[in-house]
Amino acid sequence: MQTSNRKIEHVRICLEEEVESAYTGFEDIMLIHNAIPEVDFNEIDTTKEFFGKKLSIPLLVASMTGGHRETKEINKNLAIAVEEAKIGMGVGSQRAAIENEDVVDTFTVVREYAPKAFVYANIGLPQILKHGVEYAEKAVEMIDADAIAIHLNFLQEVIQPEGDVKAKGCFDALKEVCGEIKIPVIAKETGAGISRDVAIKLKQAGVDAIDVGGKGGTSWSGVEVYRAKDIVSKNVGIEFWDWGIPTAFCIAECFDVLPTIATGGLRSGLDLAKAIALGAEIGSAALPFLKVAVESSESVRKEIEYFARGLKVAMFLMGCKEVEMLRKTPIFIKGEFKEWLSFRKIDIDEFSRCRQC
Repeated sequence: MQTSNRKIEHVRICLEEEVESAYTGFEDIMLIHNAIPEVDFNEIDTTKEFFGKKLSIPLLVASMTGGHRETKEINKNLAIAVEEAKIGMGVGSQRAAIENEDVVDTFTVVREYAPKAFVYANIGLPQILKHGVEYAEKAVEMIDADAIAIHLNFLQEVIQPEGDVKAKGCFDALKEVCGEIKIPVIAKETGAGISRDVAIKLKQAGVDAIDVGGKGGTSWSGVEVYRAKDIVSKNVGIEFWDWGIPTAFCIAECFDVLPTIATGGLRSGLDLAKAIALGAEIGSAALPFLKVAVESSESVRKEIEYFARGLKVAMFLMGCKEVEMLRKTPIFIKGEFKEWLSFRKIDIDEFSRCRQC
Protein backbone atom coordinates (compact mmCIF):
# COMPACT_ATOMS: atom_id res chain seq x y z
CA MET A 1 0.00 0.00 0.00
CA GLN A 2 2.85 2.36 0.83
CA THR A 3 4.42 1.73 -2.59
CA SER A 4 1.09 2.34 -4.36
CA ASN A 5 0.45 5.60 -2.53
CA ARG A 6 3.96 6.78 -3.32
CA LYS A 7 3.33 6.16 -7.03
CA ILE A 8 0.35 8.49 -7.24
CA GLU A 9 2.13 11.05 -5.08
CA HIS A 10 5.02 11.07 -7.58
CA VAL A 11 2.61 11.53 -10.49
CA ARG A 12 0.86 14.45 -8.84
CA ILE A 13 4.13 16.16 -8.00
CA CYS A 14 5.38 15.79 -11.60
CA LEU A 15 2.13 17.26 -12.91
CA GLU A 16 1.79 20.12 -10.44
CA GLU A 17 5.32 21.18 -9.48
CA GLU A 18 8.54 22.23 -11.16
CA VAL A 19 10.67 19.07 -11.15
CA GLU A 20 13.15 19.40 -13.99
CA SER A 21 16.88 19.88 -13.61
CA ALA A 22 18.98 22.27 -15.65
CA TYR A 23 21.14 21.57 -18.72
CA THR A 24 21.04 18.39 -20.82
CA GLY A 25 24.11 19.13 -22.94
CA PHE A 26 21.98 19.38 -26.07
CA GLU A 27 22.21 23.15 -25.63
CA ASP A 28 25.88 22.90 -26.65
CA ILE A 29 25.23 20.94 -29.85
CA MET A 30 24.48 22.54 -33.21
CA LEU A 31 23.41 20.44 -36.16
CA ILE A 32 24.88 21.74 -39.41
CA HIS A 33 22.40 23.13 -41.91
CA ASN A 34 22.61 21.82 -45.49
CA ALA A 35 21.37 24.53 -47.87
CA ILE A 36 21.14 22.02 -50.73
CA PRO A 37 19.76 18.92 -48.98
CA GLU A 38 19.02 16.91 -52.17
CA VAL A 39 16.25 15.07 -50.32
CA ASP A 40 12.51 14.86 -51.00
CA PHE A 41 10.86 15.59 -47.63
CA ASN A 42 8.06 13.13 -48.38
CA GLU A 43 10.55 10.32 -49.03
CA ILE A 44 12.39 10.65 -45.70
CA ASP A 45 12.34 7.37 -43.79
CA THR A 46 12.20 7.83 -40.01
CA THR A 47 11.68 4.14 -39.17
CA LYS A 48 14.01 2.28 -36.84
CA GLU A 49 14.23 -1.38 -35.83
CA PHE A 50 14.86 -1.98 -32.15
CA PHE A 51 15.08 -5.44 -30.60
CA GLY A 52 13.11 -6.94 -33.47
CA LYS A 53 10.31 -4.37 -33.51
CA LYS A 54 9.97 -1.72 -36.23
CA LEU A 55 9.30 1.75 -34.82
CA SER A 56 7.84 4.50 -37.01
CA ILE A 57 10.32 6.90 -35.41
CA PRO A 58 13.23 6.11 -33.07
CA LEU A 59 11.27 7.08 -29.96
CA LEU A 60 9.90 5.41 -26.85
CA VAL A 61 7.56 6.77 -24.23
CA ALA A 62 9.78 6.28 -21.21
CA SER A 63 8.83 4.34 -18.08
CA MET A 64 6.42 6.43 -16.13
CA THR A 65 3.67 5.05 -13.97
CA GLY A 66 1.30 2.33 -12.81
CA GLY A 67 0.71 0.77 -9.42
CA HIS A 68 -2.22 2.94 -8.24
CA ARG A 69 -5.84 2.91 -9.34
CA GLU A 70 -5.62 6.46 -10.67
CA THR A 71 -2.72 5.57 -12.99
CA LYS A 72 -4.62 3.00 -15.05
CA GLU A 73 -6.21 5.60 -17.32
CA ILE A 74 -2.84 7.28 -17.87
CA ASN A 75 -1.25 4.02 -19.01
CA LYS A 76 -4.28 3.23 -21.17
CA ASN A 77 -4.01 6.58 -22.97
CA LEU A 78 -0.29 6.12 -23.48
CA ALA A 79 -0.77 2.59 -24.82
CA ILE A 80 -3.48 3.57 -27.29
CA ALA A 81 -1.35 6.37 -28.71
CA VAL A 82 1.81 4.28 -28.85
CA GLU A 83 0.00 1.49 -30.71
CA GLU A 84 -1.47 3.94 -33.21
CA ALA A 85 1.82 5.76 -33.74
CA LYS A 86 3.76 2.48 -34.01
CA ILE A 87 6.43 3.38 -31.46
CA GLY A 88 7.16 1.76 -28.09
CA MET A 89 6.88 2.39 -24.37
CA GLY A 90 7.93 1.27 -20.95
CA VAL A 91 5.81 0.94 -17.84
CA GLY A 92 6.63 2.39 -14.45
CA SER A 93 8.21 0.28 -11.73
CA GLN A 94 6.10 -2.85 -11.31
CA ARG A 95 7.08 -3.37 -7.70
CA ALA A 96 3.67 -2.17 -6.47
CA ALA A 97 1.81 -4.77 -8.57
CA ILE A 98 4.14 -7.59 -7.55
CA GLU A 99 3.47 -6.71 -3.93
CA ASN A 100 -0.27 -6.10 -4.42
CA GLU A 101 -2.25 -7.95 -7.11
CA ASP A 102 -5.09 -5.43 -6.83
CA VAL A 103 -3.13 -2.99 -9.01
CA VAL A 104 -1.84 -5.45 -11.62
CA ASP A 105 -4.35 -4.18 -14.17
CA THR A 106 -2.78 -0.70 -14.04
CA PHE A 107 0.12 -2.35 -15.90
CA THR A 108 -1.59 -5.06 -17.95
CA VAL A 109 -3.76 -2.36 -19.53
CA VAL A 110 -0.68 -1.40 -21.54
CA ARG A 111 -0.39 -4.71 -23.37
CA GLU A 112 -4.17 -4.83 -23.71
CA TYR A 113 -4.23 -1.59 -25.69
CA ALA A 114 -0.80 -1.91 -27.30
CA PRO A 115 -0.75 -5.58 -28.40
CA LYS A 116 1.80 -5.12 -31.20
CA ALA A 117 3.98 -2.34 -29.80
CA PHE A 118 7.43 -2.71 -28.30
CA VAL A 119 6.73 -2.71 -24.56
CA TYR A 120 9.32 -3.15 -21.85
CA ALA A 121 8.87 -4.20 -18.24
CA ASN A 122 10.50 -2.32 -15.38
CA ILE A 123 11.81 -3.23 -11.94
CA GLY A 124 14.44 -1.61 -9.73
CA LEU A 125 17.87 -3.05 -9.09
CA PRO A 126 17.35 -2.56 -5.32
CA GLN A 127 14.36 -4.93 -5.55
CA ILE A 128 16.35 -7.45 -7.60
CA LEU A 129 19.08 -7.30 -4.98
CA LYS A 130 16.55 -7.99 -2.23
CA HIS A 131 14.23 -10.50 -3.92
CA GLY A 132 16.25 -12.02 -6.74
CA VAL A 133 15.48 -12.80 -10.39
CA GLU A 134 11.93 -13.82 -9.46
CA TYR A 135 10.88 -10.15 -9.35
CA ALA A 136 12.16 -9.60 -12.88
CA GLU A 137 10.42 -12.72 -14.16
CA LYS A 138 7.11 -11.65 -12.64
CA ALA A 139 7.44 -8.18 -14.18
CA VAL A 140 8.07 -9.64 -17.64
CA GLU A 141 5.22 -12.15 -17.42
CA MET A 142 2.78 -9.53 -16.14
CA ILE A 143 2.79 -7.53 -19.39
CA ASP A 144 4.19 -10.05 -21.87
CA ALA A 145 7.18 -7.74 -22.24
CA ASP A 146 9.54 -7.55 -25.22
CA ALA A 147 12.39 -6.44 -22.95
CA ILE A 148 12.94 -5.50 -19.33
CA ALA A 149 14.50 -2.38 -17.88
CA ILE A 150 16.35 -2.75 -14.62
CA HIS A 151 16.34 0.76 -13.24
CA LEU A 152 19.26 2.19 -11.34
CA ASN A 153 17.72 4.88 -9.16
CA PHE A 154 20.10 5.15 -6.25
CA LEU A 155 20.00 8.96 -6.23
CA GLN A 156 16.27 8.85 -5.63
CA GLU A 157 16.60 6.03 -3.11
CA VAL A 158 19.13 7.88 -0.98
CA ILE A 159 17.07 11.10 -0.98
CA GLN A 160 13.72 9.34 -0.48
CA PRO A 161 12.67 9.02 3.19
CA GLU A 162 11.80 5.33 2.77
CA GLY A 163 14.50 4.65 0.16
CA ASP A 164 16.48 1.44 -0.14
CA VAL A 165 20.17 2.33 0.14
CA LYS A 166 21.65 -1.18 0.22
CA ALA A 167 23.68 -1.29 -3.00
CA LYS A 168 26.36 -3.79 -2.06
CA GLY A 169 26.18 -6.80 -4.38
CA CYS A 170 24.06 -5.07 -7.03
CA PHE A 171 26.49 -5.91 -9.87
CA ASP A 172 26.20 -9.64 -9.18
CA ALA A 173 22.43 -9.33 -8.88
CA LEU A 174 22.27 -7.62 -12.28
CA LYS A 175 24.57 -10.22 -13.79
CA GLU A 176 22.28 -12.97 -12.53
CA VAL A 177 19.24 -11.34 -14.14
CA CYS A 178 21.05 -11.00 -17.46
CA GLY A 179 22.05 -14.64 -17.32
CA GLU A 180 18.56 -15.98 -16.62
CA ILE A 181 16.07 -13.64 -18.33
CA LYS A 182 15.37 -14.75 -21.90
CA ILE A 183 14.52 -11.33 -23.33
CA PRO A 184 16.77 -8.26 -23.75
CA VAL A 185 17.80 -6.50 -20.55
CA ILE A 186 18.10 -2.72 -20.52
CA ALA A 187 20.04 -1.02 -17.73
CA LYS A 188 18.16 2.22 -17.10
CA GLU A 189 19.30 5.20 -15.07
CA THR A 190 16.57 7.55 -13.90
CA GLY A 191 18.10 11.00 -14.11
CA ALA A 192 21.68 10.90 -12.87
CA GLY A 193 23.29 9.42 -15.99
CA ILE A 194 25.74 6.65 -16.85
CA SER A 195 29.48 7.10 -17.41
CA ARG A 196 31.67 5.06 -19.72
CA ASP A 197 33.23 3.12 -16.83
CA VAL A 198 29.78 2.03 -15.66
CA ALA A 199 28.71 1.27 -19.24
CA ILE A 200 31.63 -1.13 -19.58
CA LYS A 201 30.66 -2.83 -16.32
CA LEU A 202 27.08 -3.14 -17.56
CA LYS A 203 28.33 -4.80 -20.73
CA GLN A 204 30.37 -7.22 -18.62
CA ALA A 205 27.22 -8.04 -16.64
CA GLY A 206 25.48 -9.07 -19.87
CA VAL A 207 23.20 -6.08 -20.37
CA ASP A 208 21.85 -5.73 -23.93
CA ALA A 209 21.30 -1.96 -24.00
CA ILE A 210 21.77 1.15 -21.89
CA ASP A 211 19.17 3.80 -21.20
CA VAL A 212 21.43 6.62 -20.03
CA GLY A 213 18.71 8.48 -18.12
CA GLY A 214 20.89 11.55 -17.91
CA LYS A 215 20.57 14.82 -16.05
CA GLY A 216 18.41 17.47 -17.64
CA GLY A 217 14.92 16.03 -17.41
CA THR A 218 12.92 15.14 -14.32
CA SER A 219 15.05 15.34 -11.17
CA TRP A 220 13.97 12.60 -8.80
CA SER A 221 15.89 14.31 -6.05
CA GLY A 222 13.73 17.32 -6.87
CA VAL A 223 10.56 15.23 -6.76
CA GLU A 224 11.50 13.94 -3.32
CA VAL A 225 12.00 17.52 -2.10
CA TYR A 226 8.23 17.94 -2.29
CA ARG A 227 7.74 14.77 -0.24
CA ALA A 228 10.29 15.62 2.44
CA LYS A 229 8.92 15.59 5.99
CA ASP A 230 11.72 17.57 7.63
CA ILE A 231 13.96 20.52 6.77
CA VAL A 232 17.17 18.47 6.64
CA SER A 233 15.79 16.02 4.08
CA LYS A 234 14.35 18.88 2.04
CA ASN A 235 17.61 20.83 2.00
CA VAL A 236 19.65 17.77 1.03
CA GLY A 237 17.20 17.07 -1.80
CA ILE A 238 17.59 20.64 -3.04
CA GLU A 239 21.37 20.38 -2.85
CA PHE A 240 21.35 17.29 -5.08
CA TRP A 241 18.58 18.52 -7.41
CA ASP A 242 21.03 18.95 -10.32
CA TRP A 243 23.28 16.01 -9.46
CA GLY A 244 24.33 13.79 -12.35
CA ILE A 245 25.88 13.57 -15.79
CA PRO A 246 23.98 15.50 -18.50
CA THR A 247 22.26 13.34 -21.09
CA ALA A 248 24.37 14.39 -24.08
CA PHE A 249 27.56 13.66 -22.14
CA CYS A 250 26.25 10.18 -21.32
CA ILE A 251 25.54 9.40 -24.97
CA ALA A 252 29.11 10.34 -25.89
CA GLU A 253 30.37 8.05 -23.11
CA CYS A 254 28.18 5.04 -23.85
CA PHE A 255 27.14 4.86 -27.51
CA ASP A 256 30.07 2.72 -28.69
CA VAL A 257 29.87 0.37 -25.69
CA LEU A 258 26.26 -0.84 -26.02
CA PRO A 259 23.15 0.22 -27.96
CA THR A 260 22.12 3.43 -26.25
CA ILE A 261 18.72 4.94 -25.46
CA ALA A 262 18.83 8.68 -24.86
CA THR A 263 16.55 9.68 -22.00
CA GLY A 264 16.74 12.79 -19.87
CA GLY A 265 15.33 16.11 -21.02
CA LEU A 266 14.36 15.26 -24.60
CA ARG A 267 11.53 17.65 -25.29
CA SER A 268 11.29 17.79 -29.09
CA GLY A 269 12.11 16.11 -32.37
CA LEU A 270 15.13 18.38 -32.65
CA ASP A 271 16.44 17.06 -29.32
CA LEU A 272 15.83 13.55 -30.65
CA ALA A 273 17.79 14.34 -33.81
CA LYS A 274 20.69 15.66 -31.73
CA ALA A 275 20.68 12.53 -29.56
CA ILE A 276 20.86 10.25 -32.59
CA ALA A 277 23.49 12.44 -34.26
CA LEU A 278 25.58 11.93 -31.11
CA GLY A 279 25.28 8.16 -31.41
CA ALA A 280 22.11 7.06 -29.63
CA GLU A 281 20.02 4.34 -31.27
CA ILE A 282 16.74 5.82 -30.08
CA GLY A 283 15.45 8.43 -27.66
CA SER A 284 12.75 8.47 -25.03
CA ALA A 285 10.90 10.93 -22.83
CA ALA A 286 8.42 10.75 -19.98
CA LEU A 287 7.30 14.10 -18.59
CA PRO A 288 5.99 15.60 -21.88
CA PHE A 289 3.82 12.53 -22.38
CA LEU A 290 2.64 12.33 -18.77
CA LYS A 291 1.28 15.87 -18.96
CA VAL A 292 -0.89 15.04 -22.00
CA ALA A 293 -1.76 11.47 -20.97
CA VAL A 294 -3.96 12.81 -18.16
CA GLU A 295 -6.07 14.44 -20.90
CA SER A 296 -6.57 11.78 -23.58
CA SER A 297 -4.88 9.33 -25.92
CA GLU A 298 -5.39 11.87 -28.72
CA SER A 299 -3.35 14.43 -26.79
CA VAL A 300 -0.57 11.88 -26.44
CA ARG A 301 -0.80 11.14 -30.15
CA LYS A 302 -0.36 14.83 -30.97
CA GLU A 303 2.73 15.03 -28.75
CA ILE A 304 4.22 12.03 -30.57
CA GLU A 305 3.45 13.76 -33.87
CA TYR A 306 5.26 16.86 -32.61
CA PHE A 307 8.39 14.79 -31.97
CA ALA A 308 8.03 13.00 -35.31
CA ARG A 309 7.60 16.20 -37.30
CA GLY A 310 10.57 17.90 -35.63
CA LEU A 311 12.81 14.91 -36.28
CA LYS A 312 11.79 14.80 -39.94
CA VAL A 313 12.34 18.53 -40.41
CA ALA A 314 15.82 18.26 -38.86
CA MET A 315 16.65 15.33 -41.14
CA PHE A 316 15.44 17.27 -44.19
CA LEU A 317 17.52 20.33 -43.31
CA MET A 318 20.59 18.15 -42.89
CA GLY A 319 20.04 16.17 -46.08
CA CYS A 320 19.38 12.89 -44.26
CA LYS A 321 17.03 10.52 -46.04
CA GLU A 322 17.32 7.82 -43.35
CA VAL A 323 17.77 7.95 -39.57
CA GLU A 324 21.19 6.28 -39.67
CA MET A 325 22.49 9.12 -41.83
CA LEU A 326 22.19 11.45 -38.85
CA ARG A 327 25.22 9.75 -37.32
CA LYS A 328 27.30 10.49 -40.41
CA THR A 329 26.67 14.23 -40.50
CA PRO A 330 29.02 16.76 -38.88
CA ILE A 331 27.96 18.36 -35.61
CA PHE A 332 29.30 21.40 -33.80
CA ILE A 333 30.05 21.02 -30.07
CA LYS A 334 30.81 23.95 -27.81
CA GLY A 335 30.70 25.11 -24.19
CA GLU A 336 30.48 22.72 -21.25
CA PHE A 337 30.06 19.70 -23.52
CA LYS A 338 33.32 20.47 -25.31
CA GLU A 339 35.02 20.97 -21.94
CA TRP A 340 33.67 17.59 -20.79
CA LEU A 341 35.07 15.80 -23.84
CA SER A 342 38.44 17.40 -23.15
CA PHE A 343 38.27 16.45 -19.47
CA ARG A 344 37.43 12.86 -20.38
CA LYS A 345 40.25 12.87 -22.97
CA ILE A 346 37.82 12.22 -25.81
CA ASP A 347 39.26 13.67 -29.01
CA ILE A 348 36.49 15.39 -30.97
CA ASP A 349 37.85 14.24 -34.33
CA GLU A 350 38.10 10.64 -33.11
CA PHE A 351 34.63 10.95 -31.57
CA SER A 352 33.26 12.08 -34.94
CA ARG A 353 34.92 9.17 -36.78
CA CYS A 354 33.61 6.68 -34.25
CA ARG A 355 30.05 7.99 -34.65
CA GLN A 356 30.25 7.28 -38.36
CA CYS A 357 31.29 3.64 -37.98
